[in-house]
Amino acid sequence: MKRYLTSALAMALLATASAAYAQNKATVQNVPEIPFTATPNFLKPPPGQNFGESVAVATNSKGHIFVFMRRDRSRLWEFDAGGNFVREIGKNYYGFAFAHSVRVDPQDNIWTVDEGTNLVTKFSPQGKVLMVLGHRPDPTLGLPATRTGANLPDQKYTFCRPTDVGWDQQGNIFVSDGYCNNRVVKYDKNGRYITQAGSEKAGKGPGEFELPHGLQVDRQGNVYVADRSNARYDVLDNNLKPKTMLTNVGVGWTVCISTEGDHQYLFVSNSNPNGNTPGSWAITGEIYKMELDGRVIGRFGHPAKREPGFQVVHMMDCRNPNSIVVGEIESWRVQQLTLGVPGSGKAPPVPRPKAAAPKSAALSTQTPKAK
Repeated sequence: MKRYLTSALAMALLATASAAYAQNKATVQNVPEIPFTATPNFLKPPPGQNFGESVAVATNSKGHIFVFMRRDRSRLWEFDAGGNFVREIGKNYYGFAFAHSVRVDPQDNIWTVDEGTNLVTKFSPQGKVLMVLGHRPDPTLGLPATRTGANLPDQKYTFCRPTDVGWDQQGNIFVSDGYCNNRVVKYDKNGRYITQAGSEKAGKGPGEFELPHGLQVDRQGNVYVADRSNARYDVLDNNLKPKTMLTNVGVGWTVCISTEGDHQYLFVSNSNPNGNTPGSWAITGEIYKMELDGRVIGRFGHPAKREPGFQVVHMMDCRNPNSIVVGEIESWRVQQLTLGVPGSGKAPPVPRPKAAAPKSAALSTQTPKAK
């Protein structure tokens, strides 16, 4: 018999389950530290209100910042470039129950991924619903518990706790489907299924995943997946065929690719885990700045309850590669980080020429063999 839980109990179990995932120390060595300054509390919530678990952040072309959070209910707030509250989007929306990701596409449409309703929603810049991918379970049954037995066979248009969304230059849509379906799915710009990598079964081989927790796409159409429980970042081509694995920057929590300037950078987070599990603070908490080919440029950040440390960076926005916005779960906050150049302390202009990574900081990769 399939059992369901109340929303409150389901959320508690999700938090407990997240704390159980093993953490891995990054093995890349001699990585330069990138100096940065942090600006916490730069966003001003509506009077009398506070942030909840700030699981997702994104920016649009105007510099507006979107925060998708878990609070009394899932809420999506928009702030202007000065940090002033603008509006709430999707208040009481049927597709919001347990927030996980927010992204903004090149046309400034706002996309949310909600793992409680199993829905990916596209909002116009004005906040109108334009597209819905997925199917919400019958709400009279409550939020479904994470399956402990065999997963159902994956389906083309039905998700199971999806985690992130991205697009290529042609507008094709990529979804990481995430906690129970261990796969990445590709749709065309109209939401029609094209193909997928992975399945309902967790795996460790090329083209397989175990909790794909984040996803982004570069300008060449390559798909970067934060493969959390496999402690790696998988790189796929545009048809979702495996290309390589980035294996030694710790646990794959979230991935971000810059969009301003001619040169794109990759940012990945070896976040300290939910619940501050014993020993985790000594081996986690940093963010790496990398070339798209996996070479490490530098690292910044450390775990801490107080700013400028990080307390479970769940997602980040790196539209401008020198100005990073991070959303944190357990500290219920959003910080804006201004990065410098390793060893200089000065922020570079955007765009800037491609920076070569020190050989000692090169990231080891694994090129999948054909099965």
